[in-house]
Amino acid sequence: MQFNISLCGIVFLIVASAAQAQTPADNDWRTIDPANTLYMDLDTGRIIIELAPQFAPRHVDNIRTLVREKYFDAQRINRVQDNFVAQWGDESIAKPLGKAKRTLTAEFTRSAVGLPFIALPDPDTYAPQVGFVDGFPAARDLEKGQAWPVHCYATVGVGRDNDSDSGGGTELYVVIGHSPRQLDRNITVVGRVVRGMSLLSSLPRGTGDMGKYEERSQHTIIRSIRVASDLAESEREPLEALRTDSKRFAEQTEARRNRRDEWYKVQAGHIDVCNVPLPVRKKK
Repeated sequence: MQFNISLCGIVFLIVASAAQAQTPADNDWRTIDPANTLYMDLDTGRIIIELAPQFAPRHVDNIRTLVREKYFDAQRINRVQDNFVAQWGDESIAKPLGKAKRTLTAEFTRSAVGLPFIALPDPDTYAPQVGFVDGFPAARDLEKGQAWPVHCYATVGVGRDNDSDSGGGTELYVVIGHSPRQLDRNITVVGRVVRGMSLLSSLPRGTGDMGKYEERSQHTIIRSIRVASDLAESEREPLEALRTDSKRFAEQTEARRNRRDEWYKVQAGHIDVCNVPLPVRKKK
């Protein structure tokens, strides 16, 4: 995206930088588990993905297996659709999977029971209630007893065909544009990018159908993807995220809901779940 970043992304980057400049109490931050962290290395740099096993345990486990089988090494980013997604994986279904599975039963939703759901008071167009679960934007329907992750900027999901159970993690995508919430409960979400989004959002747009690259030479090659916990501690990038159950996070969200700085002439009195900043910093 010739840096055609979404408002959500701008808010994320601005507030993340501001939060890193502050020095909140250590208990306001949670360590991002290296066992649920992927390092995706391109020639241009590293993308760090936090996985969400609380929403899609089978898919996350399968993706870890694919990574450990080096399935994604030398794979390509083959689709970049403007204001939508960047996608990578083996479209030809030619690369061996090793111990991993090609397809799994979909994990579009899960039981809302037992989830540490931090609800926003704001109304939402797509769900009865929205908020956060362990730092991931989420929604729930208490009448149906369901919860699910929502599609915000930087969300990572599993590509599939028309059959709900036709995905398994061999093709992944990340949202690079405005939040496509119509995808909620239609695709298995497995995580979010916490570092390196600019490397994906700035990729040239594909000119083919749905943003596919028409020439193989246009593809971006993935050098490797690794599970952080599989690397020596000295090779890891220890990160921590602001806890979404902390008082500081609640205050930060309220400040964004009702901007009182001089530039704003009208207070919104409302915030969209995908416009709530989710700061990440290097662990101190």
